Amino acid sequence: MADPVHSFDTPLGRFSVRDGGGAIVEAGWRAMTGAEPTPLLIEAEAQVRAYWAGEREAFDLPVRVDAGPLVQDVCALLQAIPFGETRTYGDLARALGRPAQAVGQACGQNPIPLIVPCHRILSATGLGGFSAPGGVESKVILLRHEGAAGLLI
Repeated sequence: MADPVHSFDTPLGRFSVRDGGGAIVEAGWRAMTGAEPTPLLIEAEAQVRAYWAGEREAFDLPVRVDAGPLVQDVCALLQAIPFGETRTYGDLARALGRPAQAVGQACGQNPIPLIVPCHRILSATGLGGFSAPGGVESKVILLRHEGAAGLLI
């Protein structure tokens, strides 16, 4: 049986979330199919909408990162970055004792963007990448929304 999925519109396009047994296991701006939405997915939509409305700065949703240990470790650090703040790939690399390039690749494998805020990670010399439609332009929109765009100048 397919996991439940729920899709809804956001300022960056159609966003989908997947419930993998009581936790968000996948999210993003790509088409997903699955079973009918669960209350968790309806709550995820409400929290994402509240985020975009400026009424929520942190997500209070159970998430499970079904990925390798480095991606799990990176995602745990991403979740600890407060709204409106950024870190660099190097910051995370130092915290984990891993090369910055490996950390960057792990960020790119984050299966739950926005809710696990990989958009708050910058490279030492620029923005780095981002998985939403529009790539780094979408990352800038998110950072501006959070009041962190001053860091980009």
